[in-house]
Amino acid sequence: MVLDRTDKRILNLLQQDNRITNQALAERVGLSPPACLKRVRKLRESGVITADVSIINPDVVGHKINVLVEIEMDRDQQDVYDAFTRKMHASPEVTQCYQVTGEVDFVLVVLVPDMQAYEAFARRELSSNPNLRKFRSLISLRREKFTTSVEL
Repeated sequence: MVLDRTDKRILNLLQQDNRITNQALAERVGLSPPACLKRVRKLRESGVITADVSIINPDVVGHKINVLVEIEMDRDQQDVYDAFTRKMHASPEVTQCYQVTGEVDFVLVVLVPDMQAYEAFARRELSSNPNLRKFRSLISLRREKFTTSVEL
């Protein structure tokens, strides 16, 4: 889908506040409410907008430790990668999983309430994996920047 300037304005505004009313959104982008609603529906149906979510402060709900984990697999085979990816999808502690290029194969973002929970995760999901050569845990001291927005 090719995005025009109006689509991009709609997307930028929705990334700031997806609870904005269609009326207010239409006014801000210079469209009639029906035309604006039609565009938003098209953006959703085409997969440009993938979800409408609420961002929760992890500290407030008790998930205070953010760990970046570098994963190096033992074998460079797609079936091994697929199995690992499925396991990470099923793990509630993993909030993000990236297959990457370079010295490691995957980078995970793991969110846990405490170090005991991370240790349990690491034993259950990482140390027990026979196809995992090694992993390195980087404990975040503080989050300097976090955004879910994409500049359009």
